[in-house]
Amino acid sequence: MLKLRFLQTLVLCALAAPAAAQVQDTSAPAVIVTTGEGVVKRAPDRAWVTIAAESRARTAQEAQRLNTDAMTAVVEKIKASGIPADAIQTTGYNLQPEFDYANGKQTLRGYVARNQVQVRVDPLSKTGDVIAAAVGTGATNVSGVRFDLKDRGAVEREAVTLAVRDARSRTDAIAAGASVQILRVLRIEELRDGDIGQPRPIMGMAMMRSEAAQAAVPIEAGEIEVRARVTLTVAIR
Repeated sequence: MLKLRFLQTLVLCALAAPAAAQVQDTSAPAVIVTTGEGVVKRAPDRAWVTIAAESRARTAQEAQRLNTDAMTAVVEKIKASGIPADAIQTTGYNLQPEFDYANGKQTLRGYVARNQVQVRVDPLSKTGDVIAAAVGTGATNVSGVRFDLKDRGAVEREAVTLAVRDARSRTDAIAAGASVQILRVLRIEELRDGDIGQPRPIMGMAMMRSEAAQAAVPIEAGEIEVRARVTLTVAIR
């Protein structure tokens, strides 16, 4: 009899277990989740220009020498236009052979040396002069010009503030429409979308040295748009 009662107790416990597991936690608060966006537009006050010089010769040593002479002249001319040395950075250098192909045969034509620098132009008005001076001195390629802000961090923070305000305004509207009360903010999360607010290249061109290159290049900076997005989660009742 004792064993029978023990077995009955086990069966009852096993039957009760699934029912207990299905009990839901009702302590979690109801929430509203919104997304807000902030946009700040500013006129750029800084430019970045990528400038390169290529030199070709029959031998590697001669190509390297010619390129060194050309790039030295370019850099000195850029400095003479008022750009400090710490605003000029080498971003690429290579020396490689070039070949001709005929009748299935490869013949060495010579060597090409290429040196590339990135120039930070803080007086934005000098951008066109820097490009013209570089090309007129020996640069053979300007691969891009992009504009930026010196104090980008402050502008990004302003955009985030606007995004939070936008999210809160949307939350208040939803709460009012649903006739619920906002208790507290549970979470604010900034969304990162890759290139949001990043400076974009606005110009790409190859320019060969010529007398016409001595004239200042017209540059239109326009505006930079910095965006921020956040999600706001609030508890309601």
